[in-house]
Amino acid sequence: MAEEDPVTTNPEHYRTIFENEFVRVLEYTDEPGERTTPHVHPNSVMVTLSDFQRRLRTDSGERDFDIPANQAMWLPAQRHAGENIGQSATHTIFVELKGEAAGAVDGRVLGPGR
Repeated sequence: MAEEDPVTTNPEHYRTIFENEFVRVLEYTDEPGERTTPHVHPNSVMVTLSDFQRRLRTDSGERDFDIPANQAMWLPAQRHAGENIGQSATHTIFVELKGEAAGAVDGRVLGPGR
């Protein structure tokens, strides 16, 4: 799974801004039309800093999301690739959980949960 770490697979979009033994905090940015390669997120909380439209893809399908700014959302552990399909830049923060709280990737999960 380390080879599918988003900071490694997509360093132009993801950067680590804090890390300890319990969490890793990532900042994500992109521009309209930009894509990411497949990568894995453990169970996380995503905090949106901008409005954005995104298409997420997994081996089992794809789904489009229209996500408003200033939201905190649960992101179940998953492997996906994404594309900014909107007209604005994406800016988000991910608080990734570590250890047992990180969860196992479920190939059926795609995008934010409730």
